[in-house]
Amino acid sequence: MQRPINRIDPLHPVQAYQTYSITQPRDALVKAACEQVGCAAWASGWESVIDESTPLGRDQAAYIRTQSGRTFREQKTAAGLTVFRFDSRQRCFAEHRTRPELYAVRDGDWRGNPSGRTRKHTRAIDWVEDFGEHQQRIADQQQKG
Repeated sequence: MQRPINRIDPLHPVQAYQTYSITQPRDALVKAACEQVGCAAWASGWESVIDESTPLGRDQAAYIRTQSGRTFREQKTAAGLTVFRFDSRQRCFAEHRTRPELYAVRDGDWRGNPSGRTRKHTRAIDWVEDFGEHQQRIADQQQKG
């Protein structure tokens, strides 16, 4: 059972407010970049140890060297394995998924949206900038009296 929400009675009509929200749709996954999901390999770099004495290992090493597009250093171990050391800040080989975030600004507050107007930002940075500018407008109006 969900607790009841306690709200302060608004001082102004619903038209005087804007609501900023960030939501995530349920059961939705999208491909995501390493940086977006906080991938440790992306942040610190990583090593791939490949056994080139097997067909799979030869194929993996050939892909890394000729098609991966990644920056790496290569060395051999005493056991004859190939170690590829990849620099940080480049996409790893994993396919990451995350839940998308929806950044919205709508007229009104919890009582409703009288104009029906909703703006959706595609990037978090734009939503944050919009929110900051809105807060500054409020502060400027309060200062004027």
